[in-house]
Amino acid sequence: MKVVLQRVASGRVIVDGQTVAKIGQGIVVLLGIGHDDGEQEARYLAEKIVNLRIFEDEHGKMNRSLLDVGGEAVVVSQFTLYADTRKGRRPSYTKAALPVAARPLVDRFVELLTEAGVSAKSGEFGAHMLVEIHNDGPVTIVMER
Repeated sequence: MKVVLQRVASGRVIVDGQTVAKIGQGIVVLLGIGHDDGEQEARYLAEKIVNLRIFEDEHGKMNRSLLDVGGEAVVVSQFTLYADTRKGRRPSYTKAALPVAARPLVDRFVELLTEAGVSAKSGEFGAHMLVEIHNDGPVTIVMER
């Protein structure tokens, strides 16, 4: 499982001209699912993300978590995080999980964030999405499990 996490002032996902998810302060999670990923990886990353101290305290230090600031999350399925560009000019995505396996795990990941106390939304799996990210900082973190 691969994640690109961005701390945002706001974020939004648009599909066919309609907003399907919108958040204020929080995080945008670009989530890639690999063949061997399952509940254990989803739980680990969800717990890590909600407690990651990437928000500033009153002294300007990154000492607060998503839970501490009452931030929101939007999760966007991103199979392209598994792009293999070592050969040729066209990326290969053979290491990404097939949609039949990835979709339920993306949904479960959103559920885990919600169960941890975060208002979590998601884009539309498999759709062509426009993702608006107002990166705050900028703070961008790459995680893998």
